[in-house]
Amino acid sequence: MKVLNGQFPSIEQAASQYLEKAVSSEAAARGRKSFAEVFEGKKTENAVPKFSKHAANRLSERNIELSDKVMNRLTAGMQAAGQKGINESLVMVDQLAFIVNVKNQTVITALDKDDSNGNVFTNIDGAVIA
Repeated sequence: MKVLNGQFPSIEQAASQYLEKAVSSEAAARGRKSFAEVFEGKKTENAVPKFSKHAANRLSERNIELSDKVMNRLTAGMQAAGQKGINESLVMVDQLAFIVNVKNQTVITALDKDDSNGNVFTNIDGAVIA
């Protein structure tokens, strides 16, 4: 918004500028977050992992069933990875291993301890034991 010679082009723009500053400074003074900050935090905080088609097939092929407890731990592991800035993570939950794209909150593949190919993990930049 341009201010010419100390004047605002319209009363609406002046009010808008004043209200934005007042709301943000009042929230800061009270130690509160703005709506945008809260909204962004809730999006990742309550995100339920999605499963890629590949991961869904692997779960089905390997007869892996995920309980609510395992899903909660997987979600917590993904959140922990995100807080540490990890992009592609190995998340271990008991005897299960999940390769996760943290940004997209998507499980790319899943395997259990009985998987014969499950000893080497590539293209990850972090691991979480949940």
